[in-house]
Amino acid sequence: MEAAANIFGMPFMANTTVMLLLMLLALAITQSCMAVQYPVGGSQGWDLSTDFNTWESGKTFKVGDTLSFKYTTGLHSVVELASEKDYNACNIGNPVNSLSGGSNVVKLNKAGTRYFACGTPGHCSGGMKMKVKVVAAGTSPTPSSTPSSTSSTSTSSAIKFSPASHIGLIFISCFSLMVMLLID
Repeated sequence: MEAAANIFGMPFMANTTVMLLLMLLALAITQSCMAVQYPVGGSQGWDLSTDFNTWESGKTFKVGDTLSFKYTTGLHSVVELASEKDYNACNIGNPVNSLSGGSNVVKLNKAGTRYFACGTPGHCSGGMKMKVKVVAAGTSPTPSSTPSSTSSTSTSSAIKFSPASHIGLIFISCFSLMVMLLID
């Protein structure tokens, strides 16, 4: 019994602390694996031909998710607007963020509504804008908006991480259980 109490050369309390830390690490890994990357506009990308109201309808954007904008550099850009008033009026003159590289990823780091538009004059008023309602990671709300009456052929599926990405969690859990059995 003495050997079981000092497994790995550590007393029982040290083993318990190590197991607790491993479980907390597993929880952190699980949270990061559950984030979703949304390719904005689906296969069409950030483009005038995409109906962004239809694209974002039915999606639940959570804190930790990301939006991936793909567009033609020089023809389009992405500006994040400060308010719904700026969004509705397509006031792109004072953005909180401006991106123009052709491929940008925006992390949704807090709950609330975020507003995006194309910075090219006339494109926002032409429909190249979207608002994204972000909810806390642990909630299951209704989808972000209702579909618009116009139909669109753009479809999109979010990039979801497969169950295989949880292999680290499974390994840590099995290892922790094995250590607990050895201690008893």
